[in-house]
Amino acid sequence: MRVACWLMWTMGVVAAAPGRSTADPIDLARAVVVVPDGLSGPEQNAVKVLVEEVRARSGIGWDVMLRWPTGDVPVVAVGPVRLLRESTGRLRGHVPTGAGQPDGFAIRTVTGGPGAPTIVVAGHDGRGVLFGVGRLLRTLRTGPGKVALPGPVDRDEAPRYRLRGHQLGYRPKTNSYDAWDLPQWDRYLRDLAMFGTNAIELIPPRSDDDADSPHFPRPPMEMMVGMSKIADQYGLDVWLWFPAMDADYSDPKTVGRAVEEWAEIFQKLPRVDAVFVPGGDPGHTQPKFLLALLEKQTANLKRYHPEAQMWVSPQGFSADWLAEFVELLKAEPAWLSGVVYGPQVRIGLPELRKLVPSRYPIRDYPDITHSLRCQYPVPDWDLAYALTEARETINPRPVDESAIFHAFADQTIGFLSYSEGCNDDVNKFVWSALGWDPSVDLLDVLREYGRCLIGLNDADADAFARGLFALEKNWRGPLLSNDSVETTLAQFRSLERRVAPRVLANWRFQQALYRAHYDAYERARLVHETDLQNRAMEALRTARDRGSIASMERAAVILDRARSEPVAADLRARVFELGEALFQSIRMQLSVDRYRAISVGRGANLDTIDQILNDREWLEQRFAAIRKLGSEADRLKAIEAIVDWTNPGPGGFYDELGNPARRPHLVPGRPYAEDPAAIHGPMTAFDQDPGWRRSWCRHAGTLYGQPLRMHYAHLDRETAYKVRVVYTGDMFQALMRMVADGSIEIHPFLEKPHDPAPMEFDVPQSATEDGSLDLEFQVDRLRGNGRGCQVAEVWLIRR
Repeated sequence: MRVACWLMWTMGVVAAAPGRSTADPIDLARAVVVVPDGLSGPEQNAVKVLVEEVRARSGIGWDVMLRWPTGDVPVVAVGPVRLLRESTGRLRGHVPTGAGQPDGFAIRTVTGGPGAPTIVVAGHDGRGVLFGVGRLLRTLRTGPGKVALPGPVDRDEAPRYRLRGHQLGYRPKTNSYDAWDLPQWDRYLRDLAMFGTNAIELIPPRSDDDADSPHFPRPPMEMMVGMSKIADQYGLDVWLWFPAMDADYSDPKTVGRAVEEWAEIFQKLPRVDAVFVPGGDPGHTQPKFLLALLEKQTANLKRYHPEAQMWVSPQGFSADWLAEFVELLKAEPAWLSGVVYGPQVRIGLPELRKLVPSRYPIRDYPDITHSLRCQYPVPDWDLAYALTEARETINPRPVDESAIFHAFADQTIGFLSYSEGCNDDVNKFVWSALGWDPSVDLLDVLREYGRCLIGLNDADADAFARGLFALEKNWRGPLLSNDSVETTLAQFRSLERRVAPRVLANWRFQQALYRAHYDAYERARLVHETDLQNRAMEALRTARDRGSIASMERAAVILDRARSEPVAADLRARVFELGEALFQSIRMQLSVDRYRAISVGRGANLDTIDQILNDREWLEQRFAAIRKLGSEADRLKAIEAIVDWTNPGPGGFYDELGNPARRPHLVPGRPYAEDPAAIHGPMTAFDQDPGWRRSWCRHAGTLYGQPLRMHYAHLDRETAYKVRVVYTGDMFQALMRMVADGSIEIHPFLEKPHDPAPMEFDVPQSATEDGSLDLEFQVDRLRGNGRGCQVAEVWLIRR
């Protein structure tokens, strides 16, 4: 009967057992695994993954057999099509579509009688077997003493994109990876592979990072070799991100030393499929010298890995260097395998695709790990989050990541993402799932994430998946009015109360709890500190009645209540408890002092959790300066300037350009789905210094010399105007120029002051005599990251 069932499968027939509904669960608790003889190493490893994962989740140990079992027991048959064909004499039916493509597989349920189902997992190749096993594991329902399929499975699958990978850099700059040893890496690669990841990218010991970390369990080269070996055992491709770090590759001696250095690494690694050398970030080599170096390094690479490829990106190139790079590619050097699109490429991916010869495929290198000052910042993020959670926070962004993926995927062969820690873990699985099937329902993916990787039951996996979407929604719109933050926290707290202890110890579950509590704490603080500032402003408005000094003292006392009367202490304490749990479970370094993170900006947001959210520091500085003024009249005038800061006067206009709710005159760019990197229009961006007004800590900015534009309509044709502006940001070497109506210079190129302050300029009446005004902010003297055109506040005031 078993052989007959197998043959029915091979002929493409799926049979239901008499009396069994196709919707009935299929009990596999007593199953055995049958494999054909002659499995390759990765195929054997795939079977090992299946057996180990089932045992870990259910406590049930499936036996692995080379022969069909006797007796009435369920069978899970696993192997590549080529061997399954041989094991049945010949494959009488057609090979399913999915199993006929690289990385593809088919899963069939066939039954020969009640209680005796057979599940067949057939891979096109070794990785297809692994991905078929991963799909089966994601479909199984497991628990103590329980293994079952929710119903018959009939799937043919193959990936839409041939490259689906993630950078996994063992280096101090990451917020967790530097503390992982080989068993943890094995676990992580297995998790990724179960969701269709087929490549990883390693980083050599010398990069733009410290040479050592207090968390390293072993030296970087030893770890690199071990990770390459693990990937090879799973059949995953191994890429190297290999920056050209030396100062002058026009010097033959420098090139010679680089060839020797790289060769030492190439020869030690058991597997290398490709090397990717970024043109910048880090590195800064003119294209003609960079490509000459890489031609030599390609020959060097192929001495040890004959089939390995060389890829390059134009990251950080100026306009002139990009033009030179494109011109060099027109010669179509045979040694080059492809081009990578990543952060700090000054044109969009579609534009790059048009410029690069068609013989060269393009690989995407999307930044999925950062939330600000990055390739794909969180759109219109609230300032409170930017100040506290900061650049490398735990950042599940399924909706945004899907939009980014769909904007450019069809221009590429796939992706290897830019990651700097496990803070972006959810995003990795979103990208892997989309790379396999761009039409996939991400809610289903995140349910599988919770069920397969955390151990949640169906109901709790659904709640957890919806909670991840809710965490992204926490970041939408002004935090002050986003009361869904408390709802999100309540949902996670309810989930926390009912799950098993093993779930509470799972680092992925802990990450979601950490974010939910952190978000809620910051909202509570923001509500409190905003109220305190409003009350302080009311005190200042009494200055003419109470006197300048008394009103400032009253305002200072009110503002200081943020320190003396803190709110939500229970939320804060829970965030720190979860931070400790994450260090213990996955070695996340959420504090410099507590956990020896490399710096505050590298994910250590326990150290910024109490960052001031209102203008207290700036006001205290202003109060100190005002007290030194010689007369009461001068002090009152200075206080009125504070109180009326955003008041442009009758017939005037004020825009806080970093605040999406207060910039009606900013000319917007393209929709997020079309331009998520904001290459073609303005974005909300952030920076800060002690003592800055909070309106200076966020700004509208553009990239790579794109002007920032404002438009005013319905102006008084008879009135002369002046413009007041505050330039801020993080690139103070940049020069700014303001132009009206395309040709009227309001001010020439000038340096942005390092201490921001309003500057005023007259607007010629000829610019407004038609009742409208177009302002354009232009920039010069940019650096490789393209930032510099950064404007925080603009007033248009009647003169």
